[in-house]
Amino acid sequence: MESEASRDSLSTSYLREVTDCQPVSEGNEEVFMISLDCILPDDILERIFSFLPIASIIRATSVCKRWYHIIYSKRLTWGNKFPQKPWYFMFTGNENAEGYAYDPVLRKWYNIDLPSCIEKSNWLVSSSHGLVCFMDNDSRSHIFVFNPITKDCKRLLEPPGVNFPDYSSLAISVDRRSHHYTIVVVKSKQVPDDFLLSDLSIHMYHSNSQSWVCSIKEVLTGWRGGDESVICNGVLYCLIHSTGVTGNGGLRHGLIMYDLSANSSHASLMCKSIPVPCSLTCGRLINLKERLVIVGGIAKYDRPDIIKGIGIWELHKRDWREVTRMPHRFFQGFGELDDVFASSGTEELIYIQSYGATALLVFDMSQRQWKWSVKCPVTKRFPLQLFTGFCFEPQLEGVS
Repeated sequence: MESEASRDSLSTSYLREVTDCQPVSEGNEEVFMISLDCILPDDILERIFSFLPIASIIRATSVCKRWYHIIYSKRLTWGNKFPQKPWYFMFTGNENAEGYAYDPVLRKWYNIDLPSCIEKSNWLVSSSHGLVCFMDNDSRSHIFVFNPITKDCKRLLEPPGVNFPDYSSLAISVDRRSHHYTIVVVKSKQVPDDFLLSDLSIHMYHSNSQSWVCSIKEVLTGWRGGDESVICNGVLYCLIHSTGVTGNGGLRHGLIMYDLSANSSHASLMCKSIPVPCSLTCGRLINLKERLVIVGGIAKYDRPDIIKGIGIWELHKRDWREVTRMPHRFFQGFGELDDVFASSGTEELIYIQSYGATALLVFDMSQRQWKWSVKCPVTKRFPLQLFTGFCFEPQLEGVS
């Protein structure tokens, strides 16, 4: 268990007002100590706050009412603030949706409460620019948008399409200027009495119109949908899985893409499908500054269900370029790593986590550097306890 210095609690509920100036006696003279905060205009304070890590900004709201109002003021343009490195939220149990968030800048874990409407840790999760979208893993009809920093939460209308699909994936994309967001739900269900065919539909929600539209429906042959999708530059990328009943070149996964602006397009999704870089045990799709990246478990040649390493690839047009492979010492550091694992990221950071342990590995794309996080303040209580998590950008301006 790590020291108290590496874990903390974020709270803005306690506000205390400080005195601007106070007298100090020096011999027979009385000298007034004037607070620098007293003479600084709001715009200068805003600029100073913009240099702080998000955790320090949150704490600054508890200093005085003036700072609180400056930070949460509607006129505060946080888009001009220096970008924040993404945090990673780790669930602490199999069932309850509770856990800790890791700050890679201050290298601390924070106790962050999720809204009570997020009932379980196995819900589907997607995030973009401060907002996190959750969808239940049962009916796939309960969808919430949540800001982990401001605690703002909203439930969306139920998406159209088939109820209780066999597989679903979730993706959200936030416009950094307008703060409007688009949510996409991909549903997949086997055609009755035919293992070869699978119905796949794409449903899109726009926050400005607060409505759902069904963008496309298609029947896949030899493939089915999965639980991985992401939006990059207005294009939806979705990982599909081979059903194993037709020849798919020996690959268990494929990638389909759909331009979200082409609502009237009826071109087949499979006509533009892209093969994965190699035989993968699993794949995780990540948007890094509008670049599509896949983190995959590299399968053994003769045993496609056994993982022998983890690789990272970036998509350039229709070709994959290998970025790196996890060094063996880090791969061994996870202990027993299953063929599937959790991985998410944004900006320039990628987080990788084993489902069976709390060890969290961070890869910095800009520096090409691997680094372990500070140890999470959660311990494994029983052998079958599983851990998972998601990455998000800590932001104050994201509202649902």
